[in-house]
Amino acid sequence: MINFNGTILEDSKQLSVQNRGYAYGDSLFETIRTSYGKILFWEDHYFRLMASMRIMRMEIPMNFTMEFLENEIQTTLKANHLSNASARIKLSVFRNDGGLYLPESNHISFVVTTKPIENDFYIFDDGAYEVDLFKDFFVSPGLLSTLKTNNKAINVVGSIYAQENNLSNCLLLNTNKHVVEALNGNIFVIKKHIIKTPPLSDGCLKGVMRKQIIEIIVELPDYQLFEESVSPFELQQADEIFITNVITGVQPISKYRKKLFKNDISKVLLQKLNIKIRLS
Repeated sequence: MINFNGTILEDSKQLSVQNRGYAYGDSLFETIRTSYGKILFWEDHYFRLMASMRIMRMEIPMNFTMEFLENEIQTTLKANHLSNASARIKLSVFRNDGGLYLPESNHISFVVTTKPIENDFYIFDDGAYEVDLFKDFFVSPGLLSTLKTNNKAINVVGSIYAQENNLSNCLLLNTNKHVVEALNGNIFVIKKHIIKTPPLSDGCLKGVMRKQIIEIIVELPDYQLFEESVSPFELQQADEIFITNVITGVQPISKYRKKLFKNDISKVLLQKLNIKIRLS
């Protein structure tokens, strides 16, 4: 069951081939995790979506409040019998049909879809997780690259490349040859007592989990956080590297090329993340 503009439907037949998200990538989305009906980090998701819609020059409806969209998500969870379980939500917003590159209207529609998630809290995965650089294509530094649009060609091709090479993930470079992010999340690099994550100006996603982890790291007494560009050379010099996103939380990387990594800080951060969620 999906939620299309506030109506629960059995399928997505309401989406035409003229849909601008399908035709031109004129669409934004939020991937959201819920736990027994609780929407995790909802305020951060909501304000990121609103900011992204403004950047895309979409017209934000007057009723598009936090309360309205939260209610639509809850309605969709209930329709799919997921109010008392954990779920992955995809909230998509797209400009209405009409026009070519230039839209006929800036009015929008939305769709909410759900999938069940097995674990109610974030689980630490210390298994083998090997990555490498994906160098066939590059991310452009700038504001548009920080948005969650459905223009994800580099992520699709990179995921196929990772599968073909028996990798768990790939790291993306921008046109300045700085490491930007993983295919499915932001990255953090640890060397001694310094933790670095690429700045938004390098073109990395403005990740909701990135924000949560930064807030936790700032409170760690023995570590300093820097939002600075990361070079490929730094990866092999690092003590630890991990990936963050709202579905998995913190995913430690075990191997990059011939370098093996620890996961001590990743484990601490995931524990603090789960505590933060329980207390919120």
